[in-house]
Amino acid sequence: MIRKIIHIDQEKCNGCGACARACHEGAIGMENGKAVLLRDDYCDGLGDCLPTCPTGAITFVEREAAAYDEAAVARHMQQKPVAGGCPGQRMHQMAEAAPAGHTDRASCLKQWPVQIKLVPVNAPFFAGADVLIAADCTAFAYARMHQEFMHNRVTLVGCPKLDGVDYSEKLTAILRENEIASLTVVRMEVPCCGGLTYAVQKAMAASGRALPCRVVTISIDGRILEG
Repeated sequence: MIRKIIHIDQEKCNGCGACARACHEGAIGMENGKAVLLRDDYCDGLGDCLPTCPTGAITFVEREAAAYDEAAVARHMQQKPVAGGCPGQRMHQMAEAAPAGHTDRASCLKQWPVQIKLVPVNAPFFAGADVLIAADCTAFAYARMHQEFMHNRVTLVGCPKLDGVDYSEKLTAILRENEIASLTVVRMEVPCCGGLTYAVQKAMAASGRALPCRVVTISIDGRILEG
């Protein structure tokens, strides 16, 4: 049947997840850091998600689509462990467990999620924050990652080789929409980690934000090589 249904522009979507939380039918999910329509028959065409999208990525279209299936939606919602999407993507802001004079065993993580692909662009913890953008491997290679780099910073992590995405688009949106104080990039010495530094540089240029930015390179045996 031809009916009104939502369309999500993947180029405009910033991955904030607001639409997924707003959809009472669970028709929208998050995949690879972007909102997607999971199934046509989950969408009732009423558009509760539209006003929540900060980038205007969601619109109505009329196309061939399966009819809205209330019974299928009920079964789908019963299977969801937490309303509004994956519980691992729910945002949390924490006080550091490691104040001044902290021990090596205390965590300095200030927020969740930490993956660049999953973190909401408009998260409140970005306001006035010093941000650490770290390659996944650095926390395993460098023993004092929490104490020397994560302390008093919002932490974002990713792997440009394994994730297979261009982080610059997401980072550009974060820089444009928040008053970030500074950036620290911690990468490994391996060549593929250069993609992380490049994405940060590209994001700063695209956002028009000239921020203090420190780049630190960690060796595979856990030493600071430069920065």
